[in-house]
Parts: sequence; structure tokens; C-alpha cells
Amino acid sequence: MVTEPAYGVVVLTQGTRPTDLAAGLESVLAQRGVDLDVVVVGNGWPPAGLPPAVHSVALPANVGIPAGRNAGVPHVSGDLLLFLDDDARLLDDDFLAEAARRFAADPLLGVLQPRVDAPDGASPARWIPRVRKGSATESSAVVSLWEGVLVVRRAAFDASGGWGEPYFYAHEGIELAWRIWDAGYTVWYAGDLRCEHPPIDPERHDDYYVNNARNRVWLARRNLRWPLSWVYVGSWTAVQLARSLPTARGRRTLRPWLSGWVTGLRADPGGRRPLRWSTVLRMTRAARPPVI
Repeated sequence: MVTEPAYGVVVLTQGTRPTDLAAGLESVLAQRGVDLDVVVVGNGWPPAGLPPAVHSVALPANVGIPAGRNAGVPHVSGDLLLFLDDDARLLDDDFLAEAARRFAADPLLGVLQPRVDAPDGASPARWIPRVRKGSATESSAVVSLWEGVLVVRRAAFDASGGWGEPYFYAHEGIELAWRIWDAGYTVWYAGDLRCEHPPIDPERHDDYYVNNARNRVWLARRNLRWPLSWVYVGSWTAVQLARSLPTARGRRTLRPWLSGWVTGLRADPGGRRPLRWSTVLRMTRAARPPVI
């Protein structure tokens, strides 16, 4: 008897987008040829009105996106994990079955990010996790991730240490990618597998620039050895200055960004597990070095 691939599905929500959450869950439950164990994690909200096949975990307070996702993992079974934000959905009912075939064919595949389509067709380039963006339909190895829809081998997730909870939000997908590479697996962007997500401006968060800078510094402090740590921080500082200085609006963002940069240096990043030099070499050969 052929056993269907088993997925643990973790959907994170604060309960503020019930229509989107319902659509996302519907797209998961419509998947063919897979065995699903689905949990909705309420980040400071007790999930209600869920389909009968879906169970829930209520967190008493908003613990942040990475910690919220981590909280759901022990409550689902399956050799593969699907992380789904509450405003994302799968577009094809064989998405998970096809992803499972790719994991079965490649034992070293650790995580797969699909192509992200916007409902209006205007997908931001930032959703393609490459420096040289190219076509959104082009697949490749990558060293960073857009976090809204990911398929992860549970063994690779466990070996990576899971989502970096201190980040709260912003750049946690970069660390997850780096640490999965460090665990001996590969990270893949699949341009031929589709999901959908609205093109929401990340600057909607009041502390976006603070967290953006703080977490860049923390990525280096938590994961990189000298001199790569300072090359990484320096390169992103140069990028931010080049983006911000030419316009008045951009210059206004520098004060909170620099505040976050200083916080990143002074505050405890929550532990350190530097990448092996052999991992840096593998990442460089496959995609790019972890310096930008």
C-alpha cells in the first residue's frame, strides 16, 4: 500500500484577517494526495470558527512571528512542514503532493520556497530571494527566504534549531536558510510552484526600520564569524544609505534605522551559533556568500 506524504501544517494568525485565513485554510484542505495535520496558532488570539479538520493553539500574547510559528510545530505530525501566513494561499490542489515528490527525490533538500503571485499580478521583486532577481519563474538555490509560504523537511527544521525567536519579525527567513545550509541541506526557490499573497508594504509596521536594522546586525552576531560578520553589516549599511540619502522621505527613515543598528550592537541577540566555513563555501558555490 502506498502511503501518502504526511504534512504538518502551521498557520499563524492574530485573528485580524478572518476572510484571508478562511481562504488559506480552504486552499490547504483542498490538497490532493497528502495526509494533513493542520494547526492554527493564534498569536495573542484564541482561534475560533475553524473547519472541523483543523485544531488550534492559543498563545496568550503576541510573541512575534518566529516564536508563533515555532509554537505550532510540536502540535502537528508529519515528515514535512508547511508554514503558511494567514494572508497567503496555495493556488494549485497538487502543490503539496508535487513538493513532497521533490523532497523524496532529493534527500538533501531542506526547504522549498514557491513563487509568490500577487492577486493583481504586480508581484514585488523582493519576493524572489536572489540578488540577481531574473524571472520569477526561474528556479535556483538560494541563501535567504520569503517566509509567508514554505515547505520544510522536519529533520532539517529540527537540525537548524527552528525559527529565530528573538527577531520578532523581519529577516528570520534569512537565518533559517543559513542554518539549514549549515545542517548539511540545501535551500531551493521553486519558480514553477505557485502561491498567492497580497503585496502588502512591509513599512506598515511602525517599527519596521528599527527591526530591519537591528535584525541585520543580529544576523551577523548570531551566525557569522569575523570578518564576514562585519562585511555583512557594512554591506547592508551601505545599501541602506544608498537607498535613503537621495530623497527627503528616505532621509527621514535613517533616524529609526540607525537607532535599530545601535540596538543590534548593544542588545543581547539571544545566542550565537556561527556557520562553519565549509557551509559558507557551499553557499558561495551554490548561490552567494552570506555577506549581502
